[in-house]
Amino acid sequence: MNSTTVIGLGPMGRAIAATLVRAGHQVTVWNRTAGRAGGLVGVTIAPTPDAAVAAGDLVLLSLTDYGAMYDVLGSTGLSRKVLVNLGSGTPDESRAAAAWARERDAGFLTGGIMVPPPLVGQAGAYAFYSGPSDLFREHEPTLRAIGDTRYLGADPGLAQLLYQAHLDVFLTALAGLLHGTALVTSAGVPAEDFLPDAMRLLTDLPAMVGDGADLAAELAAGEYPGDLSTVRMMGATAVHIAETSVAAGVDAAVPNAVRSLYDRAVAAGLATRDWTALYDIVRNPS
Repeated sequence: MNSTTVIGLGPMGRAIAATLVRAGHQVTVWNRTAGRAGGLVGVTIAPTPDAAVAAGDLVLLSLTDYGAMYDVLGSTGLSRKVLVNLGSGTPDESRAAAAWARERDAGFLTGGIMVPPPLVGQAGAYAFYSGPSDLFREHEPTLRAIGDTRYLGADPGLAQLLYQAHLDVFLTALAGLLHGTALVTSAGVPAEDFLPDAMRLLTDLPAMVGDGADLAAELAAGEYPGDLSTVRMMGATAVHIAETSVAAGVDAAVPNAVRSLYDRAVAAGLATRDWTALYDIVRNPS
């Protein structure tokens, strides 16, 4: 039976531990607040980080950030252990953590789980991983219990980069959803009259802009034919949204950020190109 340790028992850590137990793994857990382990069936609760690390060859970290990892494991012996940090951070923080682990004779993989805790281990769940390929291959059978594994390469920063890029899209969409709701409710329109269609707009995006492969090819080619939604047309709409927000007394930071991209694209001579020309503005902000 494979022995795995899970450190950090927030919602994600608890979901990971429970999923591994169901998959037949021997699981040891530790959390600063021991009560967080309540309700987890089939796990061994370690009294200290030292005991938790000693119990498993593979140590999965589900902590708030890299600072928490250093706080918890800073004085713990890590020799010959493999750490998989599933917490959030920056790519550079992941690279620094990998170097920190090597100095302690430990292996290190970065991971990014791309589903919320209730969906861990379920059909459709997946996670990004990066770091030494031999470590990934050795422990992939265990990691696969969490969800499909998508290995990105040896650079420990890559998994964090892909994780953050996906959350960039996600958080921006959520901000837009709330901003649009605030805009309509400022005029007395109930949120329930707006949100169902707004949610449908999000799910209909592929029908409007094409699938990811089509869009990726256009961006890679750097060709933005202005056949339909030009920078000038979309930019005019961005101006109207920002002005409407100000008039309604709604925070305009989100629409102004979008407006800025279009303004700069127009200034760069891209007014007649497709809206995807904003990609050049985002990549080269100077």
